[in-house]
Amino acid sequence: MVGEGRQRIDKWLFFSRAVKSRSLAAKLVIAGRVRINRDKAAQASDLVKAGDVLTITLDRRIMVWKVLGPGTRRGPAEEARLLYEDMSPPPTPKGEAVPDAIPALRETGSGRPTKRERRHTDRLRGED
Repeated sequence: MVGEGRQRIDKWLFFSRAVKSRSLAAKLVIAGRVRINRDKAAQASDLVKAGDVLTITLDRRIMVWKVLGPGTRRGPAEEARLLYEDMSPPPTPKGEAVPDAIPALRETGSGRPTKRERRHTDRLRGED
């Protein structure tokens, strides 16, 4: 029997508008992209309660949400935001690279020629 204030993770993700459907929520959980209090959610029927911290990986984003309560329906976005507290780290600005990333450098003349280089060599050969 479901305890008071507990809800299936797939239903909660659907009600909180993290995903578009319950079947997508179930697939997300089964794929191992949802953690409940740092433990991987094993199945869509795992239960969440108020105070649980969810780590959700969607596309290239990582969302950290604290569950504030169970949902009753999939309502408007304002209602869905009342189900969780967003504790996600701020996203890195698009212009900034990861500090450990090494920029890719290509030496001139190595690798595939550019369109400009191909045109130049064609003109030198007389193949206009």
